[in-house]
Amino acid sequence: MAFPRIHCDFRLGPGAQFPLPEDAANHVARALRLRAGDAIVVFDGRGGEYDATILRIDRGRVDVKTGALRDAGRESPLEVGLVQGLPEADKMDWILQKAVELGVAWIQPVVCERSVVRLSGDRAARRESHWQRVVVAACEQCGRDIVPALRPTAAFRDWAAAPTTAARWVLLPGAGEPLAGLEAPAGPVELLVGPEGGLSEREADIALTVGFRALSLGPRVLRTETAPLAALAAMQALWGDFRR
Repeated sequence: MAFPRIHCDFRLGPGAQFPLPEDAANHVARALRLRAGDAIVVFDGRGGEYDATILRIDRGRVDVKTGALRDAGRESPLEVGLVQGLPEADKMDWILQKAVELGVAWIQPVVCERSVVRLSGDRAARRESHWQRVVVAACEQCGRDIVPALRPTAAFRDWAAAPTTAARWVLLPGAGEPLAGLEAPAGPVELLVGPEGGLSEREADIALTVGFRALSLGPRVLRTETAPLAALAAMQALWGDFRR
């Protein structure tokens, strides 16, 4: 990217003057060592981005002024939500970062029977706050101007029972049809991936009962941090970004 991209968690507009959020200001002033007059790009995650000029840097405060709104045009034509069986913490960070880069529309963490990590209450809230920062940082890096929604962590059974109008696909090694044999989705898709060890037999049965279509990504068993990224990349190659 030509200029550093900074996410602001408040609504922006053309010609606005405001201080950057504290973490962003520290990054701009200390890590990037920018100065007054330097250019950056800011976005609020709702679509579009703004060229901005640094007006002043003083004791950790960075004031900027925005120009006109610009449509970056970097969102995928596919609307794919990733339903990820909760893996170990470092793996979840990797999955979130790369899924955002691959154009995912939203992410739903679910606690499965074979999930090593169990989250609820305050612990879930802390992890979700960390994951949100990972998602935002990935958007800043890859050029996206819409921040994918990170949905609250849910138990697998509770989530599976919720109604939806999206097509539902689940990765089941050795038990599904090839992804390449499908037609391009006509609307949103929910892609379900199990944690380490995969979905249990009971969870797989539930998924198929509530309307999931079983898919395979080939003859080898992929890790939980590999499978969703391989599927998203394949979908972009077949029907999305990679065909532009």
